Amino acid sequence: MKPLRFTDRFKTLYGFGIRLAESTEADAVLLLLDGPADWARLKNLAGQQKVIVAADTPAELEGAKQAGLETVVLNMPDSPVYDRLTQSLLEAVADDLLAPGACVVAIYSGFEADNIDSVSIINLGEHLDRLTGRDLRQLETRVPLDTLKLVVDLAAEIGREGREGKPVGTMFVVGDTRKVLAHSHSVGFDPVRGYSRKDRNLNDPRVREGIKEIAQMDGAIIVSADGTVEAACRYIDAPATTITLSKGLGSRHWAAAAISRATKAVAVTVSQSNGTVRIFQNGEVMLRIEPIHRRPMVWKDFEYEPPAGGETRQKAKPETGKPSPA
Repeated sequence: MKPLRFTDRFKTLYGFGIRLAESTEADAVLLLLDGPADWARLKNLAGQQKVIVAADTPAELEGAKQAGLETVVLNMPDSPVYDRLTQSLLEAVADDLLAPGACVVAIYSGFEADNIDSVSIINLGEHLDRLTGRDLRQLETRVPLDTLKLVVDLAAEIGREGREGKPVGTMFVVGDTRKVLAHSHSVGFDPVRGYSRKDRNLNDPRVREGIKEIAQMDGAIIVSADGTVEAACRYIDAPATTITLSKGLGSRHWAAAAISRATKAVAVTVSQSNGTVRIFQNGEVMLRIEPIHRRPMVWKDFEYEPPAGGETRQKAKPETGKPSPA
């Protein structure tokens, strides 16, 4: 965890970013770091410009808020810079540090680790249709906001990324655990059974990655108010006779509506067809998040028929893959 060095090159680049933000009337400057810095000096060089600093751990950001800087904790130490930059913007929107349509000047290490060398202007526009903390606070629920946001963010990641290039649909049920378990039954093997509560808590990034794997299996994932995964692969038994939903929503959404009507839990679904995340309470869709799809490079064989008498050969070409609806 190396502290940021205020070299002449960095000061020039940082100063350019601040001036660029002022001239373009950007809402903020986002500084993506790999370690701590002289926060007071950063704030002084920024003048009146709003600066958001993002890093992977709270320790790397210690003292930044006291110096007057906004902070975002990523917990993504092994991720590519593009993913860390995207997550920084998403978290800033979710924490009400930025509006979904904000303009941001980002300063980051684009080419060489631990070396700030890149400046970009990013117009969030409609590309970050993400729930904010204010949106979640509108839900009248006993589920703590931090836990609900944790589950919603995880659901949005699943909807956006899928798993191994394939779309994934799943459902989380958060809160009122005892009643939720009473209104559901196991569909067979429960992959979280036998683990300690610590090893099932979604505050641990490793647990969240494990849940992304489990999300591919049938059934709902039950999460307690403190963020602990209590059970997985649960079939919802709650009746849906009084539920009314929009056309096109499948059985997963009906089950989510039913369990949120029968209990005080909040249900969060991920649509397998398009990655849309919906939040259900009291049998109704309260909020919706449209995903930000990443289109990976996929190698696919040509469909090629050689002329008569010629050799049969297959070549590969790259194409931008789109997940097909299930």
